[in-house]
Amino acid sequence: MGPANISAGNLQLIVPNLHRRYSGVTATNRMVAPKLAKMFRSAWLGPNAPDGIARIGFADLLRLRRRPTPVIWHARRNNEMIVGVLLRSLGWPLKLVFTSAAQRHHSWITRWLIGRMDAIIATSAISASFLKRKATVILHGVDTDSYAPPVDRASAFAEAGLPGRYAIGCFGRVRAQKGTDVFVDAMCRLLPRYPDFTAVVVGAITPEQQGFANDLKRRIEAAGLTSRILMTGELPIEEVPRWYQRLTIYAFTSRNEGFGLTLIEAMSAGNALVASRAGAAEVVVEDGVTGVLTPPGDVDALVAALEPLMRDPKAAAAMGERARAQVLEKFSLDAEANKIAAVYRDLSIPQKPIAR
Repeated sequence: MGPANISAGNLQLIVPNLHRRYSGVTATNRMVAPKLAKMFRSAWLGPNAPDGIARIGFADLLRLRRRPTPVIWHARRNNEMIVGVLLRSLGWPLKLVFTSAAQRHHSWITRWLIGRMDAIIATSAISASFLKRKATVILHGVDTDSYAPPVDRASAFAEAGLPGRYAIGCFGRVRAQKGTDVFVDAMCRLLPRYPDFTAVVVGAITPEQQGFANDLKRRIEAAGLTSRILMTGELPIEEVPRWYQRLTIYAFTSRNEGFGLTLIEAMSAGNALVASRAGAAEVVVEDGVTGVLTPPGDVDALVAALEPLMRDPKAAAAMGERARAQVLEKFSLDAEANKIAAVYRDLSIPQKPIAR
């Protein structure tokens, strides 16, 4: 059952993660779920469970069917909403909550499912604007202890064995939606001018994106930069924070995004940030202070925003310090968890801290 003693009789919250591939949704779930588990008797259903929360399997759900008190089922994907609606129709005493990050009009099935939820959370006001019902806006938080600046960034960089003295990174699955091509094209123009920098692309290359990735590799080779633009592929979850610590600058290049968790991960790690105006960037980033905002998909604008920071790494470091301070003030996991807990309480699920 996992690290906590959870039984069907006292369970208050189920965190379903019905998606085998690791994704941004999984990452947000993994960070906030242990915080919620300190406030509610909680269990995680599905792969990629984090430490700090109990686990249950589908067989364990059978014990919940006829219990007298409700259990929160907090979905973040359509398939998780479908399972919750189905279970409740078959007699499970579930209160259904859905978190929406999408910044687009929803399909008919998503609208139908949303209409059957007991409460809706949106990760930004923009996401909320696409919903046809009332939603509580709760911005994501980040684990500021795990995603912390290194004691010595130069040593962290040296540990990776990369050429040069500084790193600039772009994290996320390698695909056009994430703007990986925008980043690579900008690096092909900038790196020849700044020999102290190495570029790092961290993220999975799925089979359907292999052609896209191969094209990027051809561009890198044509520019003579195969040793200075590193594509790591997918990394173990626990290794990602260290890669942020190796960066001086982070480029968020998404063309469209639900929230964009890497924004606040990079800021929390003290990276200078250049971000496209996608996802929550305009809410999270104070333009010119904690980062620089650019139009999505615009290579010229990305180059123009990155070059002053690459020219002056001390200025980049100062921006990273301001970004870290802003995350500590506004985007902590505790703040996110407390606001989610308030939504649960409104559904008559009492908060009962678990003795530790």
